[in-house]
Amino acid sequence: MKQVMMAAAGLVVGLGLAGCGMSEAGANAPEPPAAETGAFTPEVFELWIDARAGSGEPVYWYSTGTVRAFPSGETIALMEGYDAAVSHRPEGPDAPRAHQYNRKIYIFRDPQTGEVLREVDGVAVDPVAYDYQFIDYRVEDGELIATVEQGAAPRVQTIEAEPMSWRLMGDTYVFTAPLFLDFPIPGTDRRIQAWENYDFFIHPEGSVDEPHQLSWARIGQLPAWAGGQMAVMHLHTWRVEDYGDIPAGMRAYIEAEAPLWRVPPADLAEIRRIQAGED
Repeated sequence: MKQVMMAAAGLVVGLGLAGCGMSEAGANAPEPPAAETGAFTPEVFELWIDARAGSGEPVYWYSTGTVRAFPSGETIALMEGYDAAVSHRPEGPDAPRAHQYNRKIYIFRDPQTGEVLREVDGVAVDPVAYDYQFIDYRVEDGELIATVEQGAAPRVQTIEAEPMSWRLMGDTYVFTAPLFLDFPIPGTDRRIQAWENYDFFIHPEGSVDEPHQLSWARIGQLPAWAGGQMAVMHLHTWRVEDYGDIPAGMRAYIEAEAPLWRVPPADLAEIRRIQAGED
């Protein structure tokens, strides 16, 4: 588990910030009565879940971007990522509620050659990889709360994110999820201290080729291969409706070096086995 850099990137790619059922929801995006207040009505909640994690079938999110030194702006690496997710709607009286099961992996490429970075000055460059994330979404007093579980025993980590917000820009829904991270890195004397922000843009069906888009940014320290320096990461991400439409270079990496990441976790039982160190 390489979780040092993006402690909650699936609220992606991950929230994260990845299912198919959004196409109809996007085509018939509701005009919620709470539009002026930003409250999460059941209609807006369903719109969000369908966009991010679908309505039962796996969905995929592809990312591309840069890692740049702060404050110089020097490009340290190119970055490419993949997120596979599926949603589950638990039964019970505390609706609206939804679960997201996803896996995601981000690799670094040489900014000149585009080749996958394997080491820098003799220090290994590991991908940022989560073999699972379990996200519980719930609405409390009109706010959307997301709780993320990741890691394996004895280092299972639970993060409760800041409440999400949404607004309308014309007929485009913008869902924003900020993340302020400050916690120790297990087994070290260092801490993760970073800011991340996810802006999801959900456009009306038919208005653009892919109506599910995300802009993600992070400011924080890099791992040892980059000298632990401060950096700005920025990714453009969009949902891909079929795995075969993921760019060939990313698919080749997944199939050769990270086959587990090809599909999301099948169910919560699989996630619990990983958490317990059984898988």
